Amino acid sequence: MTKPTLRNFENMTEKAMKNKALVVIDIQNDITKHYRDIVGNINAAIEWAVAEGIHIVYIKHNNVTAATRTFKPGTKGEELAPEMKVVSDNIFVKTKSNALTSEAFSAFIAANGITEFYVAGADATACVKSTCFNMAKAGFTVHVLSDCITSYDLKKLPEMLAYYENKGCEVKKLLEYK
Repeated sequence: MTKPTLRNFENMTEKAMKNKALVVIDIQNDITKHYRDIVGNINAAIEWAVAEGIHIVYIKHNNVTAATRTFKPGTKGEELAPEMKVVSDNIFVKTKSNALTSEAFSAFIAANGITEFYVAGADATACVKSTCFNMAKAGFTVHVLSDCITSYDLKKLPEMLAYYENKGCEVKKLLEYK
């Protein structure tokens, strides 16, 4: 497999892009708990998506309430984690847990005819949960990459994986898609 680069990714024509997207949720500097345990798997998922011609989307959370200390717009904490490969300019900001509430992301989905999602990121009990639930509810095909998600409370991961399946999502490890 060739090493994915932004240049290689940009050289793909829109016709080569599938109606699928890898969505990486909230892997930002302010997610300090456990994300480093999965960033290697997320990078492998990004490489896989590039090789498969799948759209790659990054979702960033911004807290807009005055009292917040994390994910403040314009801070280092809201930036994507430097250990993660960023191979596309498809970076969308959300201010609620459900990524579909980002108008720009929803417009990207519609403009590209995306109907199938592979989901990675943090937090399995919050933003990943809400996004997967709402994608499945909207009729999209949702694949949760079980080795590419994490949670502040790792003991809740098995419960969350069962929840995703119960809501109509497919849950598998990345290697099961390769």
